[in-house]
Amino acid sequence: MTNVAARPLPDLTVGELSRRSGVPASALRFYEDEGLIHSRRTAGNQRRYRRDTLRRVTFIRMSQRVGMPLSKIREVLALLSDDRTPTRTDWARISRCWQEDLNARIRQLEQLRDQLVNCIGCGCMSLASCKLANPDDQLGVAGPGPQRLADHRGDGYEVC
Repeated sequence: MTNVAARPLPDLTVGELSRRSGVPASALRFYEDEGLIHSRRTAGNQRRYRRDTLRRVTFIRMSQRVGMPLSKIREVLALLSDDRTPTRTDWARISRCWQEDLNARIRQLEQLRDQLVNCIGCGCMSLASCKLANPDDQLGVAGPGPQRLADHRGDGYEVC
């Protein structure tokens, strides 16, 4: 039996990364333009992605699903080294960065769910004049926007 060194797997083309991730090639190019993922170019100017880019793309998509803006996703991905495959410890560290933000989002969504029926359930469809949800437009004094929803004035996101 010969001792053959394992050859590294070849990098992925944009089509292969698209197929494996389920993300359209146009979105992958957009992610690259936004600095979320990186590729190298072949002599023929074709994109090639390291295999660990698949994990980054999955992370981006899951982060978007929970409502994280691309700017915050970019900041957290910047915490990962580009010269090696991220480890489980790396992923755990960056996921902890968002735990409080996700908990706050969950609280906001629960509050929205629980108050939505009260806000439009009476049928008047006018939050400004609704005598039940906003008597005498008391909430308007606090300023524009959904005053009953917590932390709506800023984006509320922190990066570790």
